[in-house]
Amino acid sequence: MQVNIHEAKSQLSRLIQLTLEGEEVIIARNNQPLIRLQPLQTTVKKRQLGSLKGLVRSISPDFDAPLDDFEDYRV
Repeated sequence: MQVNIHEAKSQLSRLIQLTLEGEEVIIARNNQPLIRLQPLQTTVKKRQLGSLKGLVRSISPDFDAPLDDFEDYRV
């Protein structure tokens, strides 16, 4: 589907919906194609619990001890 800029301004919501439904929408000026509307590809990966298992072999016993460098900042 091709529409001119003026028509696109007045029907933007409908054109966006058509694009989301898979229709190609081209916006033109003086019947010359300028822009193609495309939905953004948003892929959200589902987190997989335990995916780092085995990567941390050991943690130092003083892992969570205060750092000497921050002595001035402690209350």
